[in-house]
Amino acid sequence: MKICVHGAGAWGTAVAVNAAARHEVTLWARDAAQADAMSAARENSRYLPGLALPASLAVRAGDIAQAQAGADLVIVATPMAALRAQLIALRGTGAAVAWLCKGVEPALDAASPASFGLLAHEIWAQVAPELRAGVLSGPSFAQEVAEGRPTALVAASPHAAVRDMLVDAFHGPALRVYANEDIVGVEVGGAVKNVLAIATGLCDGLALGLNARAALITRGLAEMTRFGLALGARAETFMGLSGLGDLVLTSTGDLSRNRKVGLLLAQGRTLAQAVDSLGHVAEGVYCARTVVQRARGLGIEMPIAEGVVALLDGRVSPQDAVAALVGREPVPESVQLQQPGAAAVSPRQSS
Repeated sequence: MKICVHGAGAWGTAVAVNAAARHEVTLWARDAAQADAMSAARENSRYLPGLALPASLAVRAGDIAQAQAGADLVIVATPMAALRAQLIALRGTGAAVAWLCKGVEPALDAASPASFGLLAHEIWAQVAPELRAGVLSGPSFAQEVAEGRPTALVAASPHAAVRDMLVDAFHGPALRVYANEDIVGVEVGGAVKNVLAIATGLCDGLALGLNARAALITRGLAEMTRFGLALGARAETFMGLSGLGDLVLTSTGDLSRNRKVGLLLAQGRTLAQAVDSLGHVAEGVYCARTVVQRARGLGIEMPIAEGVVALLDGRVSPQDAVAALVGREPVPESVQLQQPGAAAVSPRQSS
């Protein structure tokens, strides 16, 4: 199989390294100087220092059409903010397309209260519905995938051929890939877990204990599920890799950028200082407001996500954000497990 990976950040490099063991892979970098440096040193010193690139992996810049000529599969490994432009540029390609980004696109009209950002599959439907496309997601840190450590991912698409191609491209002894038709649920899990990881980082940074962390993750999963069901996802998706699995990893793993933001805010850093110190994008910072805005429009209560937004906006201190969550009125524990419209617990059931 011939694969072209757009984006030479940590994730793009990691999946390119993984696939290069079995396929013909080109890693395309937007920055020509970065591509030259990676080709010469056989290392991505900025994002994955110390990891040797396989000799079979081609690193290129310049004409992207030439780089992906004849590709069977194109992997878009850019942040969410760049996905729209990437999909527009891929119109008319005969290759299957899959994106790696997890989050929500920034609102196109930030000044309009009626405008909100879209999930990746919604952008796809809007700008390039003719593409055969999907998403590769799940609980994974780029560093560990690049090192060949055991990892399980989800290939989600309404197109069976795309799911099968992603499994064929990446499934191997260390990286297991499972197919799923529920692209909505997989993308909701990938986006909302970033927001919830900021909250768990805050919890850990304030040394509230493991009991508090477990409660926060569990109730966060309930928020994620209610939100996803309202958007048409399947309940069982949130019990799988892209729901519970990704939430646990991002909320507890030391490599999590979103958790790190919460930790730094708990230490008294400003949001700007926390983000600047990462050196990578923390998608939860950018999509939290959109998630809350869409949830409100759907009549879904997401108190943990609401607290994260208030914290990021500077309207509450870390201590007050946590106090607001633990001080909520008690309600029966429940998670809506039916699709909207079926007999079920109300979607307004509080966390």
